[in-house]
Amino acid sequence: MKKKIIFVMLLVIVIFLISFLYYFNIIPHRKYKNSDFNIEDYISNIDKDNDGIDDQTDILLGVREYIKTKPKYKSKYYETGYPNDEYGVCTDVVAYGLLNAGYDLMESVNEDILNNREKYDIEVVDKNIDFRRVQNLKVYFENNAISLTTDVSKIDEWQGGDIVVFRKHIGIVSDSRNSNGIPFVIHHASPFQLRYEEDILTIKNDIVGHFRIS
Repeated sequence: MKKKIIFVMLLVIVIFLISFLYYFNIIPHRKYKNSDFNIEDYISNIDKDNDGIDDQTDILLGVREYIKTKPKYKSKYYETGYPNDEYGVCTDVVAYGLLNAGYDLMESVNEDILNNREKYDIEVVDKNIDFRRVQNLKVYFENNAISLTTDVSKIDEWQGGDIVVFRKHIGIVSDSRNSNGIPFVIHHASPFQLRYEEDILTIKNDIVGHFRIS
């Protein structure tokens, strides 16, 4: 009888441990595509940098190229604005994705701040860092992008290349989805993050914005 009790307890512990590791993305989640849910891929009708690739696709490709460099998480100030070494933070994922499509956030955010100072909670404007702050990007995208649903259950309204903003974090929506059709997010959250593309929308309750470049 004791052996059975011990076995059951061990089994419960193992199940709990696996569930815990899966929930927090330590165990990789299986990836699905739009076609698995009869969702049509969104293709932008804009090609800002005239490279023959639409903006939505260009952003996603740029993000994937950026994370291939395996940036290490560290918040630093750069005279160049954009990090020029092996480090980066969450906002850099978005900035480099958009830069690949022809959108220079450093210049664009600075221009928007100067034109709309009342909307930004900034005492001293600094072009080199302002575009690397989540709160500033939220305001910028509210002013300059298409605002979309923050309800992750509306899976057909989320597309790879979209931008998702959390209270203190930001990332690019992936074109991969979980078994429920909810997309993964390509992001950079901490030095302890195991991979850059994760199934986190299902566990986040602080989404404050979902945008698409127009």
